[in-house]
Amino acid sequence: MYDLHTHTLYSDGELIPAEAAIRAMHVGYKGIALTDHADSSNLTFILDKLLLFKENFNSFSNNFKVIIGVELTHILPMEIEKLKNMAIDKGADIVLVHGETIVEPVLKETNRAAIDAGIDILAHPGLITGSDAKLALKNNVYLEISSRKGHSYTNGHVFKIAKEYGCKLVVNNDAHAPGDYLPKKLLIKILQGAGCLEADIDSIFKNNTTLFSKKLGEDYG
Repeated sequence: MYDLHTHTLYSDGELIPAEAAIRAMHVGYKGIALTDHADSSNLTFILDKLLLFKENFNSFSNNFKVIIGVELTHILPMEIEKLKNMAIDKGADIVLVHGETIVEPVLKETNRAAIDAGIDILAHPGLITGSDAKLALKNNVYLEISSRKGHSYTNGHVFKIAKEYGCKLVVNNDAHAPGDYLPKKLLIKILQGAGCLEADIDSIFKNNTTLFSKKLGEDYG
């Protein structure tokens, strides 16, 4: 089990990277992506800190790995592609964009700009449109089902649209604090609540594993 969307105190999370990793490991995860909120002001700072942690932690840990990246958050849609490329140049393994959740004032066209830019995961994409979902399939952008309060309100819609257009889905906790790493049994119930059947659930967990392994650069499934 892998989580591809987590936060540390380098943005609005409560945990240092080491504690985030250990708490996830304790619940049964085999790896997490540290993806703090970023814009043009802090992207380099975040990646410098997380890259240092990743190199140290992964050199000692065999049973649990971390990858690093950013969640581009509340930025102008026209900035997304530039900052995505900057993040990759600075060493990010994975790039997420903070999608058009219904519980925050995310700018319109954020979903489309993120998908156009070919980011890895569109986090909590809210009431994503069919045309955006169609483009996500074409650009190999994963859509997120979230366990996080508020963002999870539209999980059913995200699953329905993804199913209709054949998009790839992942499930993430969007962890910020102790207790946010949910056990697999509870994540399964959240997926069931979104309308997922057993085959859908198996596919979603497999997508998490496949994407994590690809970004880690080795077969870690």
